[in-house]
Amino acid sequence: MVTYRERQSDQPFLDDLLRAESLGGPDADKALWIVSWGFDVPRLLRRLRGRAVAYHAHSSGYGFDLPPGVPVLAVSRNTLGYWGDRAGRAPLLLVPNALEPQWIARGERPAPGSGSAMAARRPIDVLVQRRKCSAYVLEQLVPALRARGLNVDVQTGWVDDLVALFNSAAVVLYDSADYWRGRGVSEGFGLPPIEALACGCVVFSSLNHALADCLDPGVLGHQLGLGTLGADVERITAAVAHPARWQADPAALQRLLEDLGEASLQQRWQRALALLNRHWDRLLLAAEPPLRSASRLQLQWSRVRQKLAQLRR
Repeated sequence: MVTYRERQSDQPFLDDLLRAESLGGPDADKALWIVSWGFDVPRLLRRLRGRAVAYHAHSSGYGFDLPPGVPVLAVSRNTLGYWGDRAGRAPLLLVPNALEPQWIARGERPAPGSGSAMAARRPIDVLVQRRKCSAYVLEQLVPALRARGLNVDVQTGWVDDLVALFNSAAVVLYDSADYWRGRGVSEGFGLPPIEALACGCVVFSSLNHALADCLDPGVLGHQLGLGTLGADVERITAAVAHPARWQADPAALQRLLEDLGEASLQQRWQRALALLNRHWDRLLLAAEPPLRSASRLQLQWSRVRQKLAQLRR
């Protein structure tokens, strides 16, 4: 981990490392730099020009383009597709975020082949985390669910044990669509719904951006905002009354959790890093030129020329 805005006593600082590993020096081609904070990526890439670098992409929609040859390590298929459009001639790899082992080890979910029933009714009927939550959920849906007599817990502050909290809830609501739309960027990965699934909760979620990667409606989760308030209230009330009928398919959930486990993702990272090493050896050591994608302006001009040629015939 390298800091670049403020110095920290326990972390290396970017300016110091760049001075120590100057371009053309013996150590300049031995490091692979990975940048990740979307707002700062263009500036960091300019500072790292001529060095082996990759962009670890979470949210998309920041509006910048990448220099030719800069690989993308995308945490979701949604982000992968975004950069497949904007940087389709650069190496693109999928390396999802890992689910912390505590969720897999302590989450109280039905095991595959055991049926899908909770051991006992949980004390929280519906759990909502206020952070990133929509006004629709907080101002319309929550009051409507409480009017039905459901115990709805809106979590606002710090929680010492999130696994225990999720294990105590029958249903979890997650609606981040308005939050991210208002900021003009995407939900990069969306861990909370997956954490809830790992704890055996029935999940009702928005399906924006990367949430659609994993939340197959009706298989692993359910859409939140299904056309009308009444439809949401009816389905959530039914899920609280009979959670086994609404829980994620245990076999599908097990496959998802295995894919997001540390062992599986370590293998993904190993393969990705090996590919990036070969890529940068070609660019920096063999001096091969990187492929370049045609710009939008070039593509539009090409279409205009084709239409003009057709008119002349």
